[in-house]
Amino acid sequence: MARHPSRRQFMLALASGPVAGWSSFAQAQSVPSATPWSATEKAARGQTVYFNAWGGSARINDYLKWAATEAARLYGITVEHVKVTDTADVVKRVRTEKSAGKLQGGSVDMVWINGENFLAMKREGLLFGPFAESLPSYALVDTTGKPTTRIDFSEPVNGMEAPWGMAQLTFYADSSRLPKPPTSMAALLDYARANPGRISYPRPPDFIGTTFVKQAWLERIADKSALYKPFSADSFAQTTEGLWRFLDELHPHLWRQGKQFPTNAAAVRQMMNDGELHLGLTFNPNEAANEIAANRMSRNVRSYQFDTGTLGNTHFLAIPFNANAHAGAQVFINFLLSPAAQARKADIKVWGDPTVLALDKLPAAERATLTQSRQPGQVEVPRQTLPEPHGSWVDPLEKEWLRRYGR
Repeated sequence: MARHPSRRQFMLALASGPVAGWSSFAQAQSVPSATPWSATEKAARGQTVYFNAWGGSARINDYLKWAATEAARLYGITVEHVKVTDTADVVKRVRTEKSAGKLQGGSVDMVWINGENFLAMKREGLLFGPFAESLPSYALVDTTGKPTTRIDFSEPVNGMEAPWGMAQLTFYADSSRLPKPPTSMAALLDYARANPGRISYPRPPDFIGTTFVKQAWLERIADKSALYKPFSADSFAQTTEGLWRFLDELHPHLWRQGKQFPTNAAAVRQMMNDGELHLGLTFNPNEAANEIAANRMSRNVRSYQFDTGTLGNTHFLAIPFNANAHAGAQVFINFLLSPAAQARKADIKVWGDPTVLALDKLPAAERATLTQSRQPGQVEVPRQTLPEPHGSWVDPLEKEWLRRYGR
């Protein structure tokens, strides 16, 4: 663990600016010798980093523009945000390059990733590393209180990707329409029966839709141990029997009788705002608060998680094995893990993505930037985070859902 700085050390570190000052100080505190990291920073200068990341959110895109500007100012790196709609397409591109013998100078330098996509890249040797735990900023990551920073969908990370932000399935509702929202899948079924057409979820393989299905799955199975091991065809039918029975009961009471589903969580959010649906869902506990702060959602909206907990995970940053800018990618990732970048990302008015850092490892001034007062729309009582099943279950689960309900 890095030593905490004295107030004098901290103020001196800030003298050249809050971001640059912390970067230099964290580097000196976190690595035995500054020489190797200094060499990485030197090699990174002048490089262009092609960062493949989901481009479907204006606020996330704006945050990445800010981060790219800071990377250019501080480290002489050019960051190009390559907007993608499905990370699986990025995995396919890197896989194709490897098959074609393109072992250097690849088209992807960084990728925002987790789950089955990470599992595929790890197993197929498509990742650079291990690198994550050698980054100076990694010393500030909360690997104890947030164990998913080292476990991605029940798969050990082994330093092949760096944790970037935390996520947990969260529901939200307008309290003027739904003062006592359902706090379990069983209660949600009861509500849907009593209020036909007012509940829905995104169509898998949309990530939030698949997460909703997995949440129902976990609540319908007593022995969950098989789910945290690699996929087993022999146990698939047995472990999912209760899930399909539940969905068969639920779907006739959903929006459009479960014959159609919204395309994504943003569509559900808009339908909830319009009063067409009574319940929204997201994987960012601060999303409703962010929407309220931007005056896009009623201040009556309340966010919550199920009483017995909801699925949660960490999202990560990885570097493909054949990246053209290994050094630039590492320096940019190290910056994105810095307290300054994490605090801006966690700001409700910017993105509202929960930090991966351990607050007790930060000096008071930095800790204060990550400890904001609760804003309207934030989860009032956080519930237990349920670990994700192993990533190898996702593809067969989605395929079976589509076979049964995809039409």
